[in-house]
Amino acid sequence: MRRFLNATYKAAGMLSAFLILTICLLISAQIVLNGVGRLMPGLLPSTIPSYADFAGFMLAGATFLAMAYTLRSGGHIRVNLVVQRLSPRAVILTEFLALAVASVFVGYALYFCGALVLESLHYGDVSNGIIPVPLWLPQSAMTFGMGLLLVALLHTLVELVTTGSPVLSTPDEV
Repeated sequence: MRRFLNATYKAAGMLSAFLILTICLLISAQIVLNGVGRLMPGLLPSTIPSYADFAGFMLAGATFLAMAYTLRSGGHIRVNLVVQRLSPRAVILTEFLALAVASVFVGYALYFCGALVLESLHYGDVSNGIIPVPLWLPQSAMTFGMGLLLVALLHTLVELVTTGSPVLSTPDEV
């Protein structure tokens, strides 16, 4: 199960990286079109329709899809100034509390993300750009990423309990 979850986190991280690369390519293409439009008007279209909307949707997807991978790979910013002064048993208790509280908050957010997707589907909400995009599509990526973060938090919590040693803190972090 651990291999499957780690592969899922990595796949979501890779998809997030792909979305960021796509944002870069989209914005670069828009910049080139703007330049060509000024140098040789009428040669190419001057804009990519709804490019800012698409870039925003991809940024939201990239952000939420990367969170579980970042948590499991130790990429989140952690300040261990207090934790490094605690006893090993207190560190485990602190991590347990942090993971449990984070799981509750993320579960709460996941519930409302799912409700938002269902509401957008129910009302047929679309973006108000040149190209109307059904809003449930980017909201689904956000909801999936939030769900994956909840799974990663619970996975880390179970790992903490079963190993009995700190999972999140390493001595080189400050």
